Amino acid sequence: MLLFKHPYRLRSLSGMQRQTLKLAVALCAGYALAHAAELEEQIRNAEKGWSAAVVAGDHAALDHMYGDRLVYTHSTGIVENKSEYMARLRSGKQKYDAIDFDSMSIHTYGDAAVSACKARMRGTSNGKPFNDTLLLTHVWVKQNGRWQLVAHQTTKVPAS
Repeated sequence: MLLFKHPYRLRSLSGMQRQTLKLAVALCAGYALAHAAELEEQIRNAEKGWSAAVVAGDHAALDHMYGDRLVYTHSTGIVENKSEYMARLRSGKQKYDAIDFDSMSIHTYGDAAVSACKARMRGTSNGKPFNDTLLLTHVWVKQNGRWQLVAHQTTKVPAS
């Protein structure tokens, strides 16, 4: 087809061919936008599920939700893998009473997504209460048909 050999060949298309091409491009763009919005909603729901499971202490749900190679970086700089972090939760060394999100942004990349937000987390760590405002970043990867959290990073927002 001469259509794709040279970009200036588009001028040689008939009016109907140009309209068909415009419609095809518009449909593809519309599908891409709808798909991105659907993925964003899936991640938003995954974040809600994560915070609900953490606050409820639902270890089975978290174990299912976390990827096997989870990298969990606390605002203190401590980095744990999945088994280390799950052990902290099961022992009660880390407990969350509330997690409140503020202004979450989500960026999807096919079977991966990054969510970032400001969050307020309250609970206890090593027997000491915390009530922190944090910047939180999560990396989600779709594996085996479900979204799994593979990286968690928080940074404390200094008190003003």
